[in-house]
Amino acid sequence: MSNAKKDLGKLLSTHATAPAYMQRAAIVAVMSFLFFLAMLIVFYIRRHIGYFALSTAFLVVYIFTLIGWVMQRRNVVRVYQGGLTYKKFSAAWGEIEAVNANSDGLAITGSKPEKTIIPSTVTGYDRIVASVKRGVQKPA
Repeated sequence: MSNAKKDLGKLLSTHATAPAYMQRAAIVAVMSFLFFLAMLIVFYIRRHIGYFALSTAFLVVYIFTLIGWVMQRRNVVRVYQGGLTYKKFSAAWGEIEAVNANSDGLAITGSKPEKTIIPSTVTGYDRIVASVKRGVQKPA
């Protein structure tokens, strides 16, 4: 189910992480980089090791924020006529056994004991929930 490439039909829609969440990560990255540069300048002027430690901490925050930002851009839900894919999870509508939508996200359980959670931070989350419920209820 998850690793095999399936023909799920025509692509109906794609849903990436909401721009508001991506913007927050970008703001954190820019601010941490600016603080990193500022602490390096202060370290250069005052020659106190504490400022170097602060600049290093801001650099670490910057690097991890960029890594997280890139990883979030790859989290795309694709809804097809015959099923959906998310990260490494791929399932036809007939293979989905349980669907549970709550505040954490959309929990989908496949025919194998395989489960994935689509977070509610995805653009068009309500449309995804409606598509999955409609697809699961269709008679095969």
